[in-house]
Amino acid sequence: MPVILAIESSCDDTSASICADGVILSNIIANQAIHQAYGGVVPELASRAHQQNIVPAVQQALYTAKVNKNDIDAVAFTRGPGLLGSLLVGVSFAKAFALANKIHLIDVNHMQAHVLAHFIGDYKPSFPFLCLTVSGGHTQIVLVKDYFDMEVIGQTLDDAAGEAMDKTSKILGLPYPGGPLIDKYARLGNPDTYSFPEPQIPGLDFSFSGLKTAILYFIRDNVALNPEFIQQNINDICASVEKRIYTILLNKLYKAAVEYNIKQLALAGGVSANTGLRQGLLALCEKNGWESFIPKMEYCTDNAAMIAIAGYHKYLKADFVGQEVAPMARMPF
Repeated sequence: MPVILAIESSCDDTSASICADGVILSNIIANQAIHQAYGGVVPELASRAHQQNIVPAVQQALYTAKVNKNDIDAVAFTRGPGLLGSLLVGVSFAKAFALANKIHLIDVNHMQAHVLAHFIGDYKPSFPFLCLTVSGGHTQIVLVKDYFDMEVIGQTLDDAAGEAMDKTSKILGLPYPGGPLIDKYARLGNPDTYSFPEPQIPGLDFSFSGLKTAILYFIRDNVALNPEFIQQNINDICASVEKRIYTILLNKLYKAAVEYNIKQLALAGGVSANTGLRQGLLALCEKNGWESFIPKMEYCTDNAAMIAIAGYHKYLKADFVGQEVAPMARMPF
């Protein structure tokens, strides 16, 4: 029964998790409020905060799981992709912990871990399935053939869906992080109030740069006519923007499901916490008689539990790395 300590530090959340024989015993996440003043993640500040947070997060993960550090069989860590300075903190800690305790090191691809978050708990997809992985930096449709046999069959050609959400929140003057606020206001609005264009991109790829520009011009022109336009219509604006973003995503996912004859569809990544997107996937699958899979909220955003479950399946394959391992800001899927 392998006991694994997992570390996640790819962006601005420091997270530590304990996994025993594939069961998550703890999942501690330390957020970084310092970035709110800047309207986005500042890489240098993020790496410094990771240095402050990582030891307390690991200690809390061990305490919550009721596990002693001498019980750990391996350390799994996010190698990439992500912010290099942030990754360096997690990788360095993992290497030092493994060296001091003479245990195995397991490197994990952050994006693969988002997909494998579906294997936490009892309700799990079977292979093959399609996973729509959506975050601030990535938008991908992944054909998942096995735990580590994944193929990206569709991806954004420019901006990610999460980035479009973040840009919209800035245009609306919402504080960082704006995604949850857009979701909150959208639930109070009418998604059919305003119409935004759907990019006509062939195949299974996405594009959100044009949509961002359309939203910017829409807000600019309406505020010029009515300076109170945003305040008076915030709920309907957010609902309409959110609807367009998730219909773009789900239309492509539907196309992929038909093309590959896959009847199990999953969501992953930070944007999978979005209420409209979750409801949209459930409706799409119900309409077509397909199965839907969405991780619990705590496993949607960046977290070490997904690194732990990925590390567990790598441990079963004896897929380890040595002390020469280094972080990768851009890591092949």
